[in-house]
Amino acid sequence: MMHLGQRILLVGSGGAGKSTLARQLGDISGLPVVHLDAVYWQPGWVVTPKEAWQHTVETLVQPERWIIDGNYSSTFEQRLAAADTVIFLDYPWWLCLARVLRRWWTYRGRTRPDLGSGCAEHFPDGEFLRWICHDFPRRNRPRLLGLLEEHKDGLRILIHRSPRETRRWLANYTATSRG
Repeated sequence: MMHLGQRILLVGSGGAGKSTLARQLGDISGLPVVHLDAVYWQPGWVVTPKEAWQHTVETLVQPERWIIDGNYSSTFEQRLAAADTVIFLDYPWWLCLARVLRRWWTYRGRTRPDLGSGCAEHFPDGEFLRWICHDFPRRNRPRLLGLLEEHKDGLRILIHRSPRETRRWLANYTATSRG
């Protein structure tokens, strides 16, 4: 059986499908799933204050078993140090953008399953669109790859470059998990 570990961190651009994959892996593995967006965003899209966020993440990584999806670079190294597996959905920016727009259309005016209550889906603002199209691929992605390289010893790292690759991997993981 393919063993992923007990502390799985899922990262990638907005719209890559981190929350969806986290739910699927949680269903298959029985590991509890934590969507960072649901914890970070308070009702009305209010940001959790920095100090409280740091403390919250410290608490989230304490249990022996979890799947945590989300980026949040301010706490990435903290989560990385606690993880035994990282799955990086390293998809093209244009695909992530299309998925964010589809997500907005699907959930417009309602709260997505991976968000806390009181955070109704709204059209992505310019800052978020810039992050997906420019900042993530040009700044965050190279930094993320560098940190993964830096921490690769003792860490299982899976980098999926396309949804097809992820689907194939998930199908194989599902088949081997069931015996």
